[in-house]
Amino acid sequence: MPTGAKSLEVNIFGRSYKVACEDSEREALLQAVAYLDAKMNDVRKAGKVSGTERIAVMVALNMAHELLATKLGAGLDVGQAKRRIAAIESKLDAALASQEKLF
Repeated sequence: MPTGAKSLEVNIFGRSYKVACEDSEREALLQAVAYLDAKMNDVRKAGKVSGTERIAVMVALNMAHELLATKLGAGLDVGQAKRRIAAIESKLDAALASQEKLF
């Protein structure tokens, strides 16, 4: 267990788990637990998947997809976005510089 970590008991999908957690990460862990539990319950309620293991795998796949879509910017070209931001900043700087001449 990491230094300063405490054992925290959490409940996911009706099962208890003990997890090592730093005090500073406690709230984030509890939010993650609530998110995971809700997602697993949503899959169970949909009725298309049965069995805890299968539900966990489906939720893990969905969460991995969400994470990758976020990391990849859902098709956003980061370089292009940075270039557009730089161009906008340049235009703003030019507009503000011309305004300064008025005063």
